[in-house]
Amino acid sequence: MDSVELLKELMKIDSTSRHGANQAVEYAVAYLKDNGIEGKILENDGFKSFVAIIGCGDRTLVLNGHLDVVSGKKEQFQPVEKEGRIYGRGSADMKAGCVSIIKAFIRLKDNPPKCRLMLQLVPDEETGGKKGSAFLVEQGYTVDMVICTEPTNMKISIQSKGIIQLDVTTRGLSAHGSRPWQGVNAIEKSMENFKRITDLEILKIGSEFYESSTVNLAWIKGGDIYNRVPDQCIMGLDIRYVPHLDSQDIVSEINAVVDGDVELVNREYGVHVEPDNDYIGLLKESLLKVIPKGDVELAVQHGGSDGRYFSAKGIPAIELGPKGDFWHGDGEYVEIESMVELEEIIVDFAGRFGSY
Repeated sequence: MDSVELLKELMKIDSTSRHGANQAVEYAVAYLKDNGIEGKILENDGFKSFVAIIGCGDRTLVLNGHLDVVSGKKEQFQPVEKEGRIYGRGSADMKAGCVSIIKAFIRLKDNPPKCRLMLQLVPDEETGGKKGSAFLVEQGYTVDMVICTEPTNMKISIQSKGIIQLDVTTRGLSAHGSRPWQGVNAIEKSMENFKRITDLEILKIGSEFYESSTVNLAWIKGGDIYNRVPDQCIMGLDIRYVPHLDSQDIVSEINAVVDGDVELVNREYGVHVEPDNDYIGLLKESLLKVIPKGDVELAVQHGGSDGRYFSAKGIPAIELGPKGDFWHGDGEYVEIESMVELEEIIVDFAGRFGSY
């Protein structure tokens, strides 16, 4: 089965649910076994991840990919090949990237690099990654470098923003709607709190790659009837912070300026790899060898990936994936040639990494 056929078979599996994601992992495991790769399935709260290791050495390189996808229309799970592209849900994000690392891993099994090469296939990146990659890190599957083959249009993504999600509760004083001066409107007061947060200097700090952190007012709940001044308002904030910042400092500064209660709902590390990291230099060499006429570009992400769980341990985690577009959208596609090129890059880089 060539790369295109394998990708199509994986795309036919609706892996939007736990059951479907497990089915996709099991299909990939069976394919690997048929090609001489033995590994281990680890189950966490009903979610299945797969780990296989070849080679030996002082350093370990992980190839990490997720086989779950976001929801899509029924027809999107029937892949369409057209003019050098594969269209359908999961084509770019990120079953093509998984195919590239599966194929590269199989090619390297008989002549492994001078390092430990670890393949990780996980089931839940789209819903947070805590049952898959986070669990693997907790179980000790930590390494020296991680490549997540998320779609990056063949750019080396070295950073991604961290995540802070907060609920801010603001309290006011009820009064009759015809006499608002007798009360304190919690919704209006909440908007003042929102402005205090967005005006914080720490959130305006940028970097070489990011202009600043961002604050999204994701939802707001306050009031119940027209003729009463609302006495409580809750707003949910999604903050994506520049990865070199300390998330605890951000939360502390928010607590200091808010007139109300702040509840930390979720906090995720960002990914922060320096551009001059030696492994990045080796990876650039592999890209230039496989795509000699191309430009090697460094990139950063505004969203997150499972790389953050490794980055939290101080492990360099980068994203490098095939060319495509419209992932999570109706027109999602991947370019076949780039998927094949990615496989070649992984094979070449594993050799360089092992000999470094």
